[in-house]
Amino acid sequence: MAQNQLKTQYTDLKRSFEAKPSDLKKCGSLLAKLKIGLIETGLLTPQGEHGVDDLVVAQIGAIWSIRTRDVPSFDRYFSQLQTFYTDYSSVLPPSKNEYPIRGLNLIRLLTQNRIADFHTTLESLPLPADAIADNQYISHPVNLEQWLMEGSYSKVWNARERAPVEEYKFFVDSLMGTIRNEIASCEEAAYESLPLKDALTLLFFKNQSELLIFAQQRGWQVDLSKSLITFATKGEEQVDIPKQKLISSALAYARELEQIV
Repeated sequence: MAQNQLKTQYTDLKRSFEAKPSDLKKCGSLLAKLKIGLIETGLLTPQGEHGVDDLVVAQIGAIWSIRTRDVPSFDRYFSQLQTFYTDYSSVLPPSKNEYPIRGLNLIRLLTQNRIADFHTTLESLPLPADAIADNQYISHPVNLEQWLMEGSYSKVWNARERAPVEEYKFFVDSLMGTIRNEIASCEEAAYESLPLKDALTLLFFKNQSELLIFAQQRGWQVDLSKSLITFATKGEEQVDIPKQKLISSALAYARELEQIV
């Protein structure tokens, strides 16, 4: 690919990405084209200006993936960025997007319940332990993990509005989806029914419409006239107990005891 063409596409990508709002469709098209061109100009061994361009493109790709709700694509871009952030940290200048993207990756691990990977990744950060609290992009997922372990789901919910960048909210919403299903399972086991307003509060929904959609997905019965949710009853497991065999064994055991006495 000609250098001029590559430079033009790179400029177009930055312009499309930085637009308010971002032109996500055009970004996707340009990323696909640039991926081939940047490989030809040293994507795997970044040097000089081309290395900076490769880093910027990969970072845009990672953020674009979240904005388009494409988690597998984010995984691929982050794997690529790992090389830039570690192996070439002495060659490339620091990037303002490094820690926001590292934080996104940490929250992604939480949403996938990969707690061991979360802690391993956290420990491998080029950041002193006492500096984590001062880094808003890293402290946010660290707090989320702590609150999840404590069962402080209300804090997780409130943390959504305090996300350091907008893209974090996507993964927090994913976490809340998992939390809601866990709470719903507990409600089904503990109650036969529940008032709508109580279910709305317990499940952290903003309005009744969201709750009704969730209830339909769970197979709950909703009586709007009574403002009541009735949980689907689950049939108890039927256990076939061999009564005659147990009785015969007990009698035989009793006779043996009599003979001993």
